[in-house]
Amino acid sequence: MSENPTPVSESGSPFRSEPSARDEAPQFVLPLVVRMEKADPPARTDALETAARAVLTILADERSAGEGEWAGAMRDWQDARIRKVVRRARGAEWRRAEALPGITVTGKAAEVRVFPPVPLDGWPKDLARLQVSGTDLDDPQPPVEADPSAPVLWLNPDLGMSAGKAMAQAGHAAQLAWWELSDEERAAWHDAGFPLAVRTADAAHWPGLTGSGLPLVRDAGFTEIAPGSCTVVADHPALRREPHGNGGAAPTRSA
Repeated sequence: MSENPTPVSESGSPFRSEPSARDEAPQFVLPLVVRMEKADPPARTDALETAARAVLTILADERSAGEGEWAGAMRDWQDARIRKVVRRARGAEWRRAEALPGITVTGKAAEVRVFPPVPLDGWPKDLARLQVSGTDLDDPQPPVEADPSAPVLWLNPDLGMSAGKAMAQAGHAAQLAWWELSDEERAAWHDAGFPLAVRTADAAHWPGLTGSGLPLVRDAGFTEIAPGSCTVVADHPALRREPHGNGGAAPTRSA
C-alpha cells in the first residue's frame, strides 16, 4: 500500500494539499514486503509493529549513512515524498524477495523485509510482481495495553485502514519520530532494539494527541482515505512536552 504523509493545505481544507518542491524531485519508494503464508498469516498488530521497526532498522543501518551503499538512494528518497509500499509474499515469492539486498525484521511471528529505496517506476522484477492488495489481517486476541514508558504509535480511531495501509502509516510515524530525536536518543532506541507499540487511540484521547506537538502523519490521499487525514501520532517519551499536550505545532513532513 503506497502511503505519503503530507500537511494540510494553507486553505485549511483536508481534501487538498499544496504542491511543493518535493513533488518536482525524482520520486523514490521504500519497499516493504510482509510474509503472509496462507495457512499461518501474522497477527495484524504484530505486522504493524514489525513494519515500523523495519523502517527504523534501515534508517539506522550503516549502509544508509555517509558513503554507504544505500546512502544515495536513502537521501534521494527522503528529499522527495517519503513513499512506502507494502506488498505481500509467501513461499517461493518470499524466498526470491529474501535473495535481494535488504533487511528482514522479525516480530513475535511476523516477518517484514525492507529494501533500499527504488525509483517509483523502477522496481526490481521480483518485487514488482508481488501483490499490494490482500494484506487484510486480524488480531486473534486484543492487543495488551501499551507500556506508557515506551514509544507508542497511536492510530486514528475513526479511520478504517487495511493492514497494508496501516503498516506503511506506522512506518511513517516511526520515521517522523526518528527525525525528531537527538543522536543520543536515536542511539538509545537502536541499542534497545527499537521497542514500540502500535495501538488504536481511544476516540476521547485522539484530539489531545493530535494537538500535543508530537509527530503527526497526514495522508496524501492516494489510497483508501481522504488527503490530509491525520492517521498516526508518534508518542515517543523523549518527545513528550511538559505538560503533555501543550498544543504546539506537530512536526509533519510533506511526502
